Amino acid sequence: MSKAKKEKIIGQDINKNKVELDVSKMKFRPSVYGVLIENDKVLLSKQWDGYDFPGGAMEIDETIEEALVREFKEETGLEIKVLDVIECRHDFWLTPFTEDHCNSILMYYLVEKIGGEMSVDGFDEHEKQYAGMPEWISINDVEKIKFYNPVDSVAIIKKAVIMLKDK
Repeated sequence: MSKAKKEKIIGQDINKNKVELDVSKMKFRPSVYGVLIENDKVLLSKQWDGYDFPGGAMEIDETIEEALVREFKEETGLEIKVLDVIECRHDFWLTPFTEDHCNSILMYYLVEKIGGEMSVDGFDEHEKQYAGMPEWISINDVEKIKFYNPVDSVAIIKKAVIMLKDK
């Protein structure tokens, strides 16, 4: 028995507003993000008036680890080692600027800094319009800030803190 094909899916935009997405325009977008914690602070990418984890879309010829190392370097200037998966989620969303309709798998990994200097030299043209220098945010303050992503960022950070203590 075949399943009826959907024409529209309800997803969300960057502000977490519900939007109707056209399945015929849908792109598959696996993406990977790093959670770097040092000295009771988490490194976050500054975006508009809020934050997100450093990371982004995988390229077709990359492994998860290769994509995360590349994206983290582009958005922070830092070189990382990928440690453990924290969480994996799914979302349908409308991207800002390009307005792509995306079916996205979002993977979050605990990472460790192994080198580099903080910089935004790796930003692409879109990132230059909305992103700024990454910032170290106290773990105690993460519940007070705005996040631009579809996941429970505070829960991911808390899970990462526990994972670090167990290492």
